[in-house]
Amino acid sequence: QVQLVESGGGSVQAGGSLRLSCAASGSIFNGNTWGWYREAPGKQRDLVATISSGGTTVYVDSVKGRFTISRDNAKNTVYLQMNSLKPEDTAVYYCNAALANPIWYGGRWKYDFWGQGTQVTVSS
Repeated sequence: QVQLVESGGGSVQAGGSLRLSCAASGSIFNGNTWGWYREAPGKQRDLVATISSGGTTVYVDSVKGRFTISRDNAKNTVYLQMNSLKPEDTAVYYCNAALANPIWYGGRWKYDFWGQGTQVTVSS
């Protein structure tokens, strides 16, 4: 079964750090672009960072210099190292794997997969 499993969320004080992980189930994710998104209460899900299969990274301005996205292709895993956390970083964080090629899954063509979400809470 195709799935992305997230871990590493939790509650920290402002200025603290967390590292999120998202592990994919198989080789269908080879060549994909990984993304981290977050959804704060009452807000839409927004992009935080992406990393391409070639290692090119993109960050939303609000996390530049504080967050680092990385990937371990041998482990089919993406990470988000979050330093200098701020209360406004509080959200549910979701990983996303955008496939290089779509697959037929669950009765439809799938172009990406989402993790289940992990809560990050930053207190002041």
